Amino acid sequence: MLRLQKYIAQSGICSRRRAEEFISQGKISVNGKVITQMGTKVDPEKDLIRISGRLVKNQEKKVYIVLHKPKGFETTATKKKRTVYDLVKIPERVFPVGRLDKDSSGLLILTNDGEYANRMMHPRYEHEKEYVVDIVRPLKQDEIKKLCRGVFVLDKKSSPAKIKVISPKKISMIIHEGMNRQIRRMLEVVGNRVVDLKRVRIERIRLGSLPPGEWKIIPKPI
Repeated sequence: MLRLQKYIAQSGICSRRRAEEFISQGKISVNGKVITQMGTKVDPEKDLIRISGRLVKNQEKKVYIVLHKPKGFETTATKKKRTVYDLVKIPERVFPVGRLDKDSSGLLILTNDGEYANRMMHPRYEHEKEYVVDIVRPLKQDEIKKLCRGVFVLDKKSSPAKIKVISPKKISMIIHEGMNRQIRRMLEVVGNRVVDLKRVRIERIRLGSLPPGEWKIIPKPI
């Protein structure tokens, strides 16, 4: 027996966190009964689980993709805008691990492994994400120190950032959180602004020389 949200994550439909949202919204049924309790357990061999009427089937083959997302592409599915799904064409139904806003480029991981995605996105694991950032003006030493201590973003203090100056108007910035547009907002707090932002690393996975718009399948990251 497995918890419902864990089984759905293992099926590759979405992350465990997203599955919990579906449960709370009453979108999931087990053997025809709508489920809203998080502790519900299911037997994948006997129970019929559906999300919005769609039967959930366990996918044994897990896929892990590294994409160099160009600017101008969304990471969420939408019919009216260009998305990363326009770039990655494979039979498996994959989804992005975390977000990378439309105006940013760089490394994005896509997978159908909900458990892996949940582990990578959960704050308690503190997975490092490294960005190369072009800014409008050089950072002062006191501003760097402030960012390295953490600043208030959306009424919440960020964790300390790691900053390396590459050139007067280019920095490397490492964070392990995933607040909306976090790098941009942190720099705005100290009176600066992002000109260009590219993610180059997530933990041990590096973007490397992969061209914009290109992608590749990799072994399951450790």
